[in-house]
Amino acid sequence: MYIYYMIADLSIFFATLTEIFGDFKFKDFARFGGATNFAQGLLGYAGVIFFLIKSLKTANILYVNGMWDAISGIVESLAAYFILGERFNSPWQYVGLALIFGGIFILRSGGVSY
Repeated sequence: MYIYYMIADLSIFFATLTEIFGDFKFKDFARFGGATNFAQGLLGYAGVIFFLIKSLKTANILYVNGMWDAISGIVESLAAYFILGERFNSPWQYVGLALIFGGIFILRSGGVSY
């Protein structure tokens, strides 16, 4: 049973990393244009689809979607904060991220559902 956690969660984590790549490239495309930025953004999202399919082999949509939303929200926010230097306008927005982080532990406490 634990191995299913690992497979699903690792696939979701890699989906998040490829999503970050795609989002950063689409941001570059939105600001500067360029077919290369657009193509790299599409490639990032193709990777997201690949890793989501892998995670759905070991967990149901409810678990995968909840975990992907949560992990993506946290990891991509950290990347935007530290790599891009982006900031929130209100301290309450940081509290919201902390609540999302807590949600990850709550989702995992019930086990992976098939």
